[in-house]
Amino acid sequence: MSKVQTLSAADRTRLEALIGHEFAGKERLDRALTHASARTQKGANYERLEFLGDRVLGLCIAELLFRTFGTAGEGELSVRLNQLVSAETCAEVADELGLHLFVRTGADVKKLTGKRMMNVRADVVESLIAALYLDGGLEVARRFILKYWEQRATRADGAKRDAKTELQEWAHAKFGVTPQYRVEERTGPDHDPRFTVTVEVVGVEPETGVERSKRAAEQVAAAKMLEREGIWQKASAGN
Repeated sequence: MSKVQTLSAADRTRLEALIGHEFAGKERLDRALTHASARTQKGANYERLEFLGDRVLGLCIAELLFRTFGTAGEGELSVRLNQLVSAETCAEVADELGLHLFVRTGADVKKLTGKRMMNVRADVVESLIAALYLDGGLEVARRFILKYWEQRATRADGAKRDAKTELQEWAHAKFGVTPQYRVEERTGPDHDPRFTVTVEVVGVEPETGVERSKRAAEQVAAAKMLEREGIWQKASAGN
């Protein structure tokens, strides 16, 4: 087994320019870009860094949201946080940086596609954040996070990606339950139906949505509950 695989001088210069930080400890950057499938000594990969980077990212995003959304409740902040630290968002940042050009993996991982490859890209971003934190401190890590997450965090629809998904996240976090949807009635002709759907979450009052499809009615009901419980601000309030 070899030690951590090192970046070429040209690749290191390119990547440090993208990141906005010149590493004093070059091995940290190399380790952050080395997948466990690469032929390295035990532990000479990004797994431990990923663990730390996830926590640093969460802290900096929580701080950003707390400062940016001064009137938002804990529920809305939690929904926004979950979205911003998700594998999907981290993978987007990895793609924006072009990190796939620098990551060292084994041949088996190079063939991965879809969600599994998305998770690898997300993990590398978290490990990179940890490397920045260890090399330059929290302020260096925060500067990188703000560069790539601040605009994402301040999108007007940042807490309204999908009402059903976000209601489920909130219900799980607050009550440990899953929302239940029930079709109350279907009215109107076949070419113009109307579905009335009720959503129930143990611990709160149910809500009802009416739309032209079952799924759309479920989304309306979920959105109404999120607004009523203060997780979302109503559209009339500026969202």
